[in-house]
Amino acid sequence: MTDRKQPEAGAADQAADQETHIFERDPGDPKRKHVHPLLKLVLELGPLLVFFFANARGEWIAEQVPFLADIGGPIFVGTACFMIATAVALSVSWILTRTLPIMPLLSGIIVLVFGALTLWLQDETFIKVKPTIINTMFGGILLVGLLFGKSFLGYVFDSAFKLDAEGWRILTFRWGVFFLVMAVVNEVIWRNFSTDFWITFKVWGNMPLSIVFTLLQLPLMQRHALPEETGEETA
Repeated sequence: MTDRKQPEAGAADQAADQETHIFERDPGDPKRKHVHPLLKLVLELGPLLVFFFANARGEWIAEQVPFLADIGGPIFVGTACFMIATAVALSVSWILTRTLPIMPLLSGIIVLVFGALTLWLQDETFIKVKPTIINTMFGGILLVGLLFGKSFLGYVFDSAFKLDAEGWRILTFRWGVFFLVMAVVNEVIWRNFSTDFWITFKVWGNMPLSIVFTLLQLPLMQRHALPEETGEETA
């Protein structure tokens, strides 16, 4: 009887473990499931590219999908497509890992809330303010986390980089400041330039700036990189 109950108890513990980890595990948790870095990049940047394309071809899309014609102009069509693409990306992440990535989830919630307000009130201001709120929130989370000894950036990049604690701390601080700077930049752009310019900068300005900033961090990451595991064990 005892032998029969042990497998059942193990299965129950495993099921309970899955239930209590709806969100992605800590970066150092050996049970954390990883998505290929390239696929992770596609899932995180894909919705933004969909938004850019849908805004640029909004009239054509509305002709192909008639119900979208009632939503409004190109930016509203783009907003609707952005919301759908965001939901799809989060769903794919869930299917692959059975967990929800924390940063994309927070961003997705804001996209859905502000996207819905944009469509409901027919006011593009809400979707324009979204990057300001997301960047401010991410920057605040990273910097406040450091005050409590947490380098939350590891949740985003741990599948691509392996750094020591000091490296994650410095990198987290730099990214926190970068997010706050980008929040200010978004405010300047949407308040002083046209909607088309704002969308163009959002895709072709934000991404290159983020890439350049990431490249500038390479010396830091090389100094604090952990040695790669070779899988060889000493006897």
